[in-house]
Amino acid sequence: MKIVIIGGTGRIGSKVVSMLRESGHEAVPAAPNTGVDTLTGNGLPDAVAGAAVVVDVSNSPSFEDEAAMKFFQTSTRNILAAEAKAGVRHHVVLSVVGVERLAATNGYFRAKLAQETLVRSSGIPFSIVHATQFFEFLKGIADSATVGNTVHLPPVLFQPMAAEDVARAVSTVALGTPVNGIIEVAGPQPYRLDELVRLQLHATNDPRDVVTDPRARYFVTQVSERALLPADDARIAHTTFHAWQQEAGQQRAAPSAAERVPSTASSGHST
Repeated sequence: MKIVIIGGTGRIGSKVVSMLRESGHEAVPAAPNTGVDTLTGNGLPDAVAGAAVVVDVSNSPSFEDEAAMKFFQTSTRNILAAEAKAGVRHHVVLSVVGVERLAATNGYFRAKLAQETLVRSSGIPFSIVHATQFFEFLKGIADSATVGNTVHLPPVLFQPMAAEDVARAVSTVALGTPVNGIIEVAGPQPYRLDELVRLQLHATNDPRDVVTDPRARYFVTQVSERALLPADDARIAHTTFHAWQQEAGQQRAAPSAAERVPSTASSGHST
């Protein structure tokens, strides 16, 4: 089965491509560096021709309100139009747990909600995957809340998961029957946002101090204690924070390709 992955060269998309290919499917990555521009529509008709499923895991290059809205609305309209002409039977899109609660005060989440609205009204069978935050984003969360050498974060609850598990969930949904609704996926354990960021910075020898501040914002959004949590019927991933940390630590400790090359190799000259 041919499955096109919009954003298929990114963090999640590249994993989805690999997982679907391992399952024996024709997984086609579609991104600007493969000749597909969803904002202009260039390359889309050829990319989706003959596809049974299209998976959209692309993201706006800007989190600024107007730019994010333009990206998600324009690209989603172009993708859906190409799918309609190609007879695609299942549209899968990756979104965010709590997006409907966060959209009132955050333009990026309003843009994601607008994307979902377009998908729902397209007439193409669809599945919307709502995922919680990724373990891989903890440093980014800290960076967004840093003033000087101090990270200010609210003690709100969230239930993050590994990017690998997000990709696996998206791949599973892509191979299933369209639900014409939302499927939520989350990590195995809830944490306080400030607590987990503190643990991660300590594990990576980051010298910043994390200050628990109930008035602090999650990016630019004031969030309630449970706004980032999934519903009770969410699909729970298996990778724990501890297991993810161990694997990430092993990857950091592994020598790079350049480091594995014997030092004498660098003494050669070009011809």
